[in-house]
Amino acid sequence: MNHSTPRRARVRAPELVGKGGWLNTGDKQYSLADLRGRVVVLDFWTFCCINCLHVLDELRELEEKHRDTVVVIGVHSPKFVHEAEHEAVVDAVERYGVEHPVLDDPELATWKQYAVRAWPTLVVIDPEGYVVAQHAGEGHAHAIERLVEELEAEHAAKGTLRRGDGPYVAPESVAGDLRFPGKALVLPSGNLLVSDTTRHQLVELEPDGETVVRRIGSGARGLTDGGPGTAAFNEPQGLALLDDGAVVVADTVNHALRRLDLADGRVTTLAGTGRQWWRGSATEGPAREVDLSSPWDVAVFGGRVWIAMAGVHQLWVYDPAGGAAGGGTVGVAAGTTNEGLVDGPAAEAWFAQPSGLAVSADGQRLWVADSETSALRWVEPDGSVHTAVGTGLFDFGHRDGAAGQALLQHPLGVTALPDGSVAVSDTYNHALRRFDPATGEVTTLATDLREPSDAVVVGPDVVVVESARHRLTRLRLPEEAVRVDAVAHRTQRAATEVAPGAVRLDVVFQAPAGQKLDTRYGPSTRLLVSSTPPELLLRGGGAGTELSRELELNPAVAEGVLHVSAMAASCDDDADIEYPACHVHQQDWGVPVRLTPDGEDRLPLVLAGMDEV
Repeated sequence: MNHSTPRRARVRAPELVGKGGWLNTGDKQYSLADLRGRVVVLDFWTFCCINCLHVLDELRELEEKHRDTVVVIGVHSPKFVHEAEHEAVVDAVERYGVEHPVLDDPELATWKQYAVRAWPTLVVIDPEGYVVAQHAGEGHAHAIERLVEELEAEHAAKGTLRRGDGPYVAPESVAGDLRFPGKALVLPSGNLLVSDTTRHQLVELEPDGETVVRRIGSGARGLTDGGPGTAAFNEPQGLALLDDGAVVVADTVNHALRRLDLADGRVTTLAGTGRQWWRGSATEGPAREVDLSSPWDVAVFGGRVWIAMAGVHQLWVYDPAGGAAGGGTVGVAAGTTNEGLVDGPAAEAWFAQPSGLAVSADGQRLWVADSETSALRWVEPDGSVHTAVGTGLFDFGHRDGAAGQALLQHPLGVTALPDGSVAVSDTYNHALRRFDPATGEVTTLATDLREPSDAVVVGPDVVVVESARHRLTRLRLPEEAVRVDAVAHRTQRAATEVAPGAVRLDVVFQAPAGQKLDTRYGPSTRLLVSSTPPELLLRGGGAGTELSRELELNPAVAEGVLHVSAMAASCDDDADIEYPACHVHQQDWGVPVRLTPDGEDRLPLVLAGMDEV
């Protein structure tokens, strides 16, 4: 057996515990003993996390191919307070088409038992109930499939493999004109166009926001151009009007931009290949030849289509007029792919799942709803990035007042208002908020909405996309804002106690079975370390190629966050293969730490494999 196979340590899998109970099982509760004889893949996820949504899609093929031997179980482990609400988890499981059992673990009990440190994390349990591998981040489906095939063969020979139907029970389908709509757009006709995300369609409604005029898209997941009945989308989101009167669509899970001709309903592809962007992929070029990553919203700013590229924490632009062949170009406009909140020049700024875009009434600012930092930000015409509301990845809540201390909770949408202020679809607070640049104040316009994800201005009213109520809701823009009791939260993850001074950071990576590190073109690993606040890290910050590093933490800083980004490339380890398959493994961690004399002097983060130290 290959020496890199992570199956030496015999660690008994802890029991699966979650106060919220089980979903997608027909109300049956399960224990690990009920799953004995099957290969179990635990997917620790939370529904705000774009990388977690990518992994859901990566696992679909594995689930289908090994349906009689593999049981995938989603362990929902919330970051935000809203994600700990059981009904919100129920909604998310339907919204994202999760077709396996989900354990709702609002108190992170199972997360702690498995010592998980990042979303998403995958843990593989063998048919005898032992943990045999752990993987953080995206891009591990190929390695897990290889391991599954080994486990199937091994346990079939031992007589410990049990085949048959799994515990998944599909929920009943629900009727209605919209199902988890994402974004809305006012058309030149006065009608409203809505992305009916979970049904993979666009829906045109009359100005009343209720009467259906037509549907665009077959309703099946796919990337197919054509007329309104044959074209296919995959969880479309953002919409914007192009200068020629057509609509550009952020086709999120297809990693593409699509064009809708309003006259005949025909859909064509403007940008993207249908493949997800990975580190090392092109970052600019002909629009149809460059990979994108979960484009969530679009807006026309400065003559180009700006894209909220949630999957890589960046803003990109599509230029319809670019390219020698006339097909347009795409490229990065702002952001480094690191996840966080850093302002400054476009090339140095950090974002965290930008999910909403809007151009100010005077056309001089591009507003950005930066969801994972619970922030409202903006971009100047020169590309510089600024923050109006929000402090970082771990602080959120519902607090009005001066923007410097105001709080949002995972906003997905932003809307320019006629007076120069902006409305924020404050999704996890179930509210519509307002920021006024003239006064620097944040107020609340409306509450008792259900996961609002976008809003559009129609005359004196604002029409809100109430995503989790599956409808559009019309509100009169109030003269005075609503008053609410202020609340503030930090993410529920407990801080890791570490010693002040010297701390060894070890990113654990073991190449999957049958693979080795790809060193053909130099080092195959990369590690980037920084901290919030910056003064927490006295030594050990910056980029390097080794996955282990000595850090020195400042004893004068009681607590903070270590930001760790790791990448490793592996290829097939077989000299007879002329063109070996290669894979990139990558993950960003934000590790809350508390400095204490009794804290650990080693911080292990598992990228792939098992930490055997």
